[in-house]
Amino acid sequence: QVQLAESGGGQVLPGGSLRLSCEASGRTSTTSPMAWFRQAPGKEREFVAALRWRTTPYYADSVKGRFTVYRDKDKDTMYLQMNYLKPEDTAVYYCAAGVGSPISSMLKRVSTYDSWGQGTRVTVAS
Repeated sequence: QVQLAESGGGQVLPGGSLRLSCEASGRTSTTSPMAWFRQAPGKEREFVAALRWRTTPYYADSVKGRFTVYRDKDKDTMYLQMNYLKPEDTAVYYCAAGVGSPISSMLKRVSTYDSWGQGTRVTVAS
């Protein structure tokens, strides 16, 4: 089992930036797929971005060009750099880890991942 811990959330003005971190511990693997999801009040959890071993990152259309996901393998930490934030980005952000090599269409499914963090809240408001 992998334990995940998110940090870096907070409140920011529209157009601002934040960087979220997800530190993994336990039975980690550099080849495991990892992802960021978010959940706004009253809405379902939605996919944001994902990383797979030796492939390009995968993003939701709503964050392409604004968010960047990357991983520091030496630290077992995944990051989400969020720029040009909008009020609609307000949500609790969760990181997740899975196993195997899911195809692209599976990366945005909650069921692909079997380990989840507790979440970190991001609020974008003026």
